[in-house]
Amino acid sequence: MTVKLTPYINLEGRAKEAIQFYEQAIDAEVISLTTYGEMPGMPNTFTDDLKSLVAHAKLRVGESELMFSDAPGGTAIDTGKRVTICITTSDVEKSKRFYEALRQEGQVNMPFKEEPFSPGFGDITDKFGVTFQIYTEIE
Repeated sequence: MTVKLTPYINLEGRAKEAIQFYEQAIDAEVISLTTYGEMPGMPNTFTDDLKSLVAHAKLRVGESELMFSDAPGGTAIDTGKRVTICITTSDVEKSKRFYEALRQEGQVNMPFKEEPFSPGFGDITDKFGVTFQIYTEIE
């Protein structure tokens, strides 16, 4: 069972541009990239512009990783949400335990549940104002 912390960068429609930049600037390698249009079960009411935005991407930079997404619908990203800390585990129960502990006296931004890209994912801001995404890797 593994646990690692990964910076998660949220952008407003510029994630693909940032990914291409980091590929050139710091030799980043795209491990995965899913657009909103490729997400299973998502409504077909998305505009073509929204369908092309990044829902979730993972890059490898040396021995580290970065994750990216675009804010859907062109919504402004709150201060403190541009970069979050993503806690990645390989075990859903451990992910849920971290999520439950960090949400105490904090704010739930996204309930912990299965998502198309993860068997257990949630987003919370803890009582200190630090935002965490809890992400369970698909093995």
